[in-house]
Amino acid sequence: MAIMVHFSYLSEEEQAQLRKVAEAIVARGKGILAADESTSTMGKRLAGIGVENTEENRRQFRQLLFTCDQTMGENIGGIIMFHETLYQNATDGTPFVQLIKNKGIIPGIKVDKGVVPLMGSDNESTTQGLDDLTKRCQEYKKQGALFTKWRCVLKISDHCPSPLAIAENANVLARFASCCQQAGLVPIVEPEVLPDGTHDLERAQKVTEKVLAAVYKALNDHHVYLEGTLLKPNMVTAGQSCPIKYKPEDVAKATVTALQRTVPAAVPGITFLSGGQSEEEATVNLDAINKFPGKKPWALTFSYGRALQASALKAWLGKTDNIKAAQEEFMKRAKANGLACQGLYTAGTVQSLASQKSNFVPVHTY
Repeated sequence: MAIMVHFSYLSEEEQAQLRKVAEAIVARGKGILAADESTSTMGKRLAGIGVENTEENRRQFRQLLFTCDQTMGENIGGIIMFHETLYQNATDGTPFVQLIKNKGIIPGIKVDKGVVPLMGSDNESTTQGLDDLTKRCQEYKKQGALFTKWRCVLKISDHCPSPLAIAENANVLARFASCCQQAGLVPIVEPEVLPDGTHDLERAQKVTEKVLAAVYKALNDHHVYLEGTLLKPNMVTAGQSCPIKYKPEDVAKATVTALQRTVPAAVPGITFLSGGQSEEEATVNLDAINKFPGKKPWALTFSYGRALQASALKAWLGKTDNIKAAQEEFMKRAKANGLACQGLYTAGTVQSLASQKSNFVPVHTY
């Protein structure tokens, strides 16, 4: 005897609105500026250029980014903000949210409350912030945000990621996505497999496949509307301490293969994190991914923080006189990545201020 099960889904109108926003963020040639560094992480960024970590200095740097040339909107489809930033204004009193919208860019916000230890695991983690998430999302939408982001972190070692860590983080990401869609916001699901370690490219690929498969199983279990979501994964790269040096083409093959095996075609776009790569590495690898032949039913683009900001920070140094130069550095990287997400970038054609050994130090935890 068949068992009849009835579920409550979003209305067609709610689905259409979510799908429209998700598709607009990853329209051709566009990606995401991740300007959602927490107060402590932003402090590390500012310390690297000798600037004090104050609310005003954080506001000044975000204002620098948000007041770039109007053409910024040609390559930046969305901007992820931190809670503090969403409520800040420009010096002339214009809300940051309005500045962003005036450029045809969609404002979003990071809604997780950081990584915490996962008991019973090998120093693995989960992410907190679900308790009041629906209420916060409703408030963020009133403030003008149209999408959200939540980051979970998994590591590769001899015995990690464990089945517990994979299952827990997949479920947390699915619950996050469900809460956000309930509030009318597009969720960006970020299961980051960290690049720390000596593992080779093949191991990174297999772990990424295992993690993504679990995430999409959980999203299905929670009845998340996939057309109204985006994915923010790591590119498949070998561990940073791996003795083997792989080419961008190798990274592209491993990354696209992992995605083909795990990510449904219903997902509008995949917005890669930079994962400790330099600005140029992140751009070159993104370009190689888009040049790689094969089935790619999603937009393959970027959601970069340091890989868009490193040179801008180095040019700015906290000085008003340097704002224009810093904006030019940011725009160069935005345009380079706009080409890369179409497979049209030529390596080395955009020279940025930050070097491979920049003092813009990767920060993997909150």
